[in-house]
This record gives sequence, C-alpha cells and structure tokens, in this order.
Amino acid sequence: MTAKTLREEIPYRHIAVEGVFRSGKSKLSGLIAQRLNARVVHDKADNPYLKDFYDEKEGASFLAQLVFLINRYHQQARLVQRDLFEDRIVSDYLFEKDKIYAYQTLTDDELVVYERIYSILTERVPRPDFVVYLQISVPTLIRRIAKEGNLLEKNVSEKYLEDIVEAFDYFFFNYQATPLLVVKADELDFTREEDLLELLDQVKLVKKSPLFYVPLSRSNRSVPRS
Repeated sequence: MTAKTLREEIPYRHIAVEGVFRSGKSKLSGLIAQRLNARVVHDKADNPYLKDFYDEKEGASFLAQLVFLINRYHQQARLVQRDLFEDRIVSDYLFEKDKIYAYQTLTDDELVVYERIYSILTERVPRPDFVVYLQISVPTLIRRIAKEGNLLEKNVSEKYLEDIVEAFDYFFFNYQATPLLVVKADELDFTREEDLLELLDQVKLVKKSPLFYVPLSRSNRSVPRS
C-alpha cells in the first residue's frame, strides 16, 4: 500500500496516540507518521522536578505538573501555526492527558490553582481529528517497566500504576470529543508489519462512535476464521 493510497483512506490531518507510559504510543506515532508521510510530535519528557516528584519531596508534584502543562501547551499551540506543507501531524499525546496525571498527584488546594491555569490554556490548544488509545493492563505495564523502564519508573509503587491505568481507562471510556479507536495493546508489537497493518485497517473503520479493537491472541492468529 502506497503512502498516497493510505492518506486517501485515512483523511485525518491531526492524529493523537495516547496511553500510559510504556504503552507503545511513541513507537506507534512514529510508524503512523512514516506511513502517512506526516510530521510526528513527541511529548517532552524533560522536567527538572521529576526526580523530586519520584522522591516524594514536598511541593515537587505541583512544580513538575506545571512544567509539563506549560511545555505541552507551548508545543501544542505551535501546531496551530504549522507550515502549510506539513499538512499531516501525528502526536504521541493528547493535551488532556496532563489533567489525568494532575488528578492522581496533586492535593485539593493544588488542583484549584492547576484548574484555573489549565482552563485558560486548553482553549488555545488545537483538537486532533482522531485519537488512538492504547489500553494495556497493569501486569503488562509492570513487565514492561521491569524490562525497559528507567530507574525512576522502577521505583514507582504498584498502587500508583493501578491508579494511572484506571484513570486513563475511565477518561477514554467517557471520551467523546473526536473519533476514537481503543486498542487492547497488551500483545501488540507495532514493529511487526502484521500488527501495524491490522491497526491501520481499524482506523479506517472508525466513524463517529468509538471503536474497540481487541486483536486475536498470538496463539490464535494462525487459525483460519470461517
């Protein structure tokens, strides 16, 4: 399938791929961008207060969250002024994700201040045309952190991981802002051509209502279906 054909079948100009960390969203965003001849936009991971947050230092959660919020706002706001030649964008995050993390880490008093800032910034952020949510389970997240995670991630409590996964699931099961594809991604490896093409086929099927895609398990993929 040529890039031109795929761009005709997937007409969205701005696609966002979301999921908890280690869900594969950055890898998938890059691969989709390659297929669509689009520009990929990655969430900025640099944050001077992140280590203090993981070390549970007082006030670090609020400072870290504000840095993420401002960085994401500046990056997303620039997309409004994107070059006319960059007519396709694939982002590996949704601006609203910032609030998901904020509600898991901030105190009630901090959330009051955060909400005031967030409400001002979110009005100036472009909304994507299509969203892919990569849903993974807590056991999968734990395995991936053990295998691929950095030192900070490996020190995160299992309770925090459970809360984050639950919060992302809740958000996207109630998400109605754009067409949405929810992908059960525990067993998917998007470097495999088969997995990537199957997902792109699902993107083509989504209309206005959310579509939930549960791939066959690896053991069942070779079994013919009637």
